[in-house]
Amino acid sequence: MVTARGGYRICGDAINNGYTYKQAGVDVDAGNSLVDRIKPLAAATHRPGVLGGLGGFAGLFDLAAAGYADPLLVAATDGVGTKLKIAIEADRHDTIGIDLVAMCVNDLAAQGAEPLFFLDYLASGKLDQRVAEAVVGGVAKGCEVAGCALIGGETAEMPGMYAPGDYDLAGFAVGAVERGCQLDGADVEPGDVLLGLASSGVHANGFSLVRRLIADMEFDYRAPAPFDAGRDLAQALLEPTRIYAKSTLSAVRAGKIKALAHITGGGLIDNLPRMLPDGAAAEVDATAWRLPAVFQWLARTGGLASRELARTFNCGIGMVAIAAASETAAAQALLAEAGETVFPIGRVVAGESGVRLIGAETAWPS
Repeated sequence: MVTARGGYRICGDAINNGYTYKQAGVDVDAGNSLVDRIKPLAAATHRPGVLGGLGGFAGLFDLAAAGYADPLLVAATDGVGTKLKIAIEADRHDTIGIDLVAMCVNDLAAQGAEPLFFLDYLASGKLDQRVAEAVVGGVAKGCEVAGCALIGGETAEMPGMYAPGDYDLAGFAVGAVERGCQLDGADVEPGDVLLGLASSGVHANGFSLVRRLIADMEFDYRAPAPFDAGRDLAQALLEPTRIYAKSTLSAVRAGKIKALAHITGGGLIDNLPRMLPDGAAAEVDATAWRLPAVFQWLARTGGLASRELARTFNCGIGMVAIAAASETAAAQALLAEAGETVFPIGRVVAGESGVRLIGAETAWPS
């Protein structure tokens, strides 16, 4: 029953008992229950410096307890773009939180910073505890891999803002680096070597193009991936972003790396110049590594020109380190010892800032 009263519409038991927040679509008890369920996940990410636990109004962190004498704080925030739509459509939510952490902490790593703590923001029209717990479980897993603590977050229930089943995800990471040890590319010079660290797949950029191709070509997310017969298409595309924060730290602290570039939106073409000083350019040899199958498929399916591919996707290189030619072997050894697959992919040359992509027209399909 709906009754009009003074311009307002009064529904059901609200007439006799008054309105409640739950009737408006927000279940506070469900939110509190979720916090209780994710507390063990957050506790598993505890590290030196963390003070307190979940449930307060803010998270606390002691930099001195983390071992820093004169630290600079470094902060980054990001989301996972429209990769989230594939997770929602496939109803697979356990890895998208890893992507979220990776996108933030890899940006910290590019400044030479150690990730210390992370906060997440999950918003939906109606809280689905199963989905939310899976998402936050992925966030906690990502934090464990990165070596940072999950010290808080926000789960927002906003009726009318999102379509049923949809949700949005964002994250915020804070790291630290001792003063004077931050990476800014100032000492990069012609002759330095570019070391490419292999990606785990598409990571979390370029998915608007990926999804457009899938829709236009009528691919089925549940069918075997055309580039990976062992997995269905959704599972293969949802392979989480590789986290480089720990693996690069030892080489950075050993002084073997001059600069790092996280290959995110804009791909190799737009991200490499971000770590170069004026008067320096990056010369990248596309024949130095094999283009992974997922990018070969995207190039063929979309008829993508090599430079378009390299400006949209990571093309198999998720992070690029710059090392002096004399330190290349040492830097490569430290990165490999930390678990990275490393390719010497080019060099720094004199010239107007930008990327010279060599050999892609013949080495990459289109």
